[in-house]
Amino acid sequence: MDRRATGRFRGPLAGLLVALVAAGGCFVGGVSDPQGGEPAPPEPTVAPGTAATRADGTTSVEEFAQDVADAQAVAERYWAAQFRASGEGFRPIRRIVSYQRAGEVSCGGQALPRNNAVYCSQGDFIAYDVAWSVAAFRQVGDAFVFYLLGHEYAHGIQVRLGIRYDFTIQQELQADCMAGAYLGDSVRSGALTLGEGDLEEFREGLAAVGDDPDQPWFAEGSHGTAEQRTDSFFRGYERSLAACDLG
Repeated sequence: MDRRATGRFRGPLAGLLVALVAAGGCFVGGVSDPQGGEPAPPEPTVAPGTAATRADGTTSVEEFAQDVADAQAVAERYWAAQFRASGEGFRPIRRIVSYQRAGEVSCGGQALPRNNAVYCSQGDFIAYDVAWSVAAFRQVGDAFVFYLLGHEYAHGIQVRLGIRYDFTIQQELQADCMAGAYLGDSVRSGALTLGEGDLEEFREGLAAVGDDPDQPWFAEGSHGTAEQRTDSFFRGYERSLAACDLG
């Protein structure tokens, strides 16, 4: 029986952790240096084996794994419906994998570092550091998982649509918009339930991140200012994919 995922976004987003996950390691096809561009995300302050947690009740690795599975299921159904509406067949991202050590997973011959999450087109997979991701999940709540999967899945959709911009910032801001559309449309359809205050928490989280003011917009690895990222995400959230310049 097909089980409908109904993940509920809980608790403050603790902005920096959520958006840095989506921003810190989004390279496609192994062509960008995963150590370059933005600073590495901060080390988690809660290890996966500890009992410390937020008041929203997100604690266990099992809960985290279930939210990853739910987020993947919602994303696959969402994008399958979009492709079907356009008369196109949909091919889901091949796999979502976790890793524990730097170099355990590679993309295009480049070893993935710790504290990272990426989409790799040369293999068509999403990979994430499980210890870091579980720790962030405990500190932030399950909205972290749905945003993370939404943003990285958007990179896979860009590849399927043949979208490749000249500058990283264009690719990343579009992925923010697509993640917003995926979340907004899923909330409106009832596939996800948004808790009171969570929308503003997304806004506060996105506003807390962005490239360093001195980072050139055209630099490899640029993701956009806090204002640009917030605007892109909420354009997608409020207006769906029509706002994301998919052509």
